[in-house]
Amino acid sequence: MTAILTDIHANREAFEACLAHAERQGATRHALLGDFVGYGADPGWVVDRVRELVDAGATAVVGNHDIAATRGLRTPMSSAAQRAIDWTRSQLTPAQADFLSALPFEVEDGPLLYVHANAWNPEGFEYIEGIVEAGRSMRATRARITFCGHVHQPAVYHMGLNQRVEHFEPIPGSVLPLSAARRWLVLPGSCGQPRDGNPAACYALFDEVTGMLTTQRVPYDHPAAAAKVRAAGFAAPGDLSAHGR
Repeated sequence: MTAILTDIHANREAFEACLAHAERQGATRHALLGDFVGYGADPGWVVDRVRELVDAGATAVVGNHDIAATRGLRTPMSSAAQRAIDWTRSQLTPAQADFLSALPFEVEDGPLLYVHANAWNPEGFEYIEGIVEAGRSMRATRARITFCGHVHQPAVYHMGLNQRVEHFEPIPGSVLPLSAARRWLVLPGSCGQPRDGNPAACYALFDEVTGMLTTQRVPYDHPAAAAKVRAAGFAAPGDLSAHGR
């Protein structure tokens, strides 16, 4: 069983809580879908933990915030996001920055595709806003199931032989069979910065043997994480609730 986590955004408390929860559920593998830094106050710790998981066999891809902090390439960001990136860049060691910079944009693993934003242009970081973009992404890959982040709210899209794309919001804890008769696109939601009014961290579990998907919500000490951001000094008033890209 694989634990799929994305958009951790330097939130140590959320990442630790999700990893511990996944271990209790029996996860033995990890897929990490990028944006390990940005917004949060523990970029170095998160990058080191991601590197440990990759060394142990985890799959990891790069996100736009990771690139902004290391390669100097930038997609449009809010002022809050840019302040966090500027601060993050000063916190990473050369080894940590090199690790992030070397991550691939996508990884294909048999019928599965792992990517941060979408399958039609992984390096462009365009958002999957609805069924049009979801369909475009599913049609752009041979993979039957695509797992991607970038969108900070959980969602599942599927497409049958008639090419019609449908969408629903998964119920946390409910098991969903990803039928082999359809193609699927799964957005687990953000581990480190959910944007649906529920502060609990998001991640997903996928059983490769049974084809079952379960999205999860995990409570964590979000006031402590927010206090670290304030103490770091890069958050302006309102930054902790204004979710810029």
